[in-house]
Order: sequence, then C-alpha cells, then structure tokens
Amino acid sequence: MTYCVGLKLGRGMAFMSDTRTNAGVDSIATFRKMFSWTKPGERVIVLLAAGNLATTQAVVSLLDERAKAPQDRSPSLLETPSMYQTARVVGNLLKEVITGSAPAGQSQDAFGASFILGGQIKGTEPRLFMIYPEGNFVEAGDDTPFFQIGEVKYGKPILIRAYDPEMSFAEAAKLLMVSFDSTVKANLSVGLPLDLLFYERDSFEIGFQQRITADNAYYRTISSGWSDALRAAFKSLPDFPMS
Repeated sequence: MTYCVGLKLGRGMAFMSDTRTNAGVDSIATFRKMFSWTKPGERVIVLLAAGNLATTQAVVSLLDERAKAPQDRSPSLLETPSMYQTARVVGNLLKEVITGSAPAGQSQDAFGASFILGGQIKGTEPRLFMIYPEGNFVEAGDDTPFFQIGEVKYGKPILIRAYDPEMSFAEAAKLLMVSFDSTVKANLSVGLPLDLLFYERDSFEIGFQQRITADNAYYRTISSGWSDALRAAFKSLPDFPMS
C-alpha cells in the first residue's frame, strides 16, 4: 500500500509520499513514489504514484525517457502547453500501460494505479490533479484543495480540520507529518522514509526537497507531541453522564 498527499496552497504546493511497498508482511521494500521534472524558468512538474509498482514504474520510466529526448519522443512533459494537457498525457499513458499489462480477457484491476500531478507552466496558474486508473482525472479547487491516494482514511481527518490555504510551508510540513504519522501508526503497509517537496508559485524551480527518516528529530517530536496532545484533548472532554 501507499500514502501520498498533494496540497494546493496560496503560496504554492506541498507534496509528501511514503516509500514502502509490500507483498505481504514478509516482503517489504523501499521505493521512491515522488518524481519531478523541471525546465528552469519555464515549468515544474511533480508526480506522486500509488498502486501496482510495475505499472507506476512503467509510466514514470516512459515519461522520464520522453522528457530526456523531447525532440525524438512525443508527447513530452517538458513540451506540453498547459498542466491540463500534461494531465492528459499522464492519464493516457497510464491507461495504455494498464491495458497492455493485462492478459486478453482478464481483469485489469490487479494492474491498477493512480497519480497526483501538480506543477506550473509559465504563463499559467499552478494546478493540481488526481489521475485515475481509467486515465481520467479531476482538478483541485477551493472546495477540494488537496488530494490523497493510497491508504487515505487515517490521515484525512487532520487534513480536513487543520488545512488552511494561507498556511506557510513550515505549517504545511507539520500538517503533513501529523497526517502521515497517523497513517503509519494505523497501517503497517505505509512506512518511512517519507519524501517531502515544496513548490513556490511562479518560481519554476523545486524550492525544498527532503527525505524524512525514522531518526529525524523533528518527525520524532511531531509523532510524540501529537500523541500527547490527543491524550490531553481526550482527557479534557467531559465524561459520559451515567445518570
């Protein structure tokens, strides 16, 4: 399983993904699920992946191959005229890979995958999309300012309650770490290290990127502090009246 989040903020975008993959409790490995492509001064594109590992790796490898030789390979993420068209490229490629992976007449569900795509192309606004296995996609807006893929249920409540579009990147990092810590504690199929990336609007470069490991001092502070805060909040609530 996987957990990935993309947040759309007033100042840009924040992304976080875990790195755990597993095929049972005795087969656990670490793979990157966050990828980015940049054309300095012109565009930044970030992609988070969840689902069948072979499918996501095939999609990312094809996108990467095309980006490295745009004059020979089309369509390239470095040449699309808009983020909408970029989402179409990723969606079509995802559908193509899934269809090509499933034996004729058999279900494609086992090869399913989904992506969060975000970024900005010069002359346009930053945009954030969630891309489904069927190749279609939806865009984040004021009513839905963030997307999650993978194991979403444990980390969603804090995002709904604490998200603020005007929060700083430092506050966004805190929010994401609480969301991920809640998920890691509740589901063994999601685990550290975590990849964190910020994109500041109109910068057209990756502003901050870091891998968060289990020995990261700030992550440990957030993990223990959130547990203490929850216990304190629970104890502060009135007991159920028994009479």
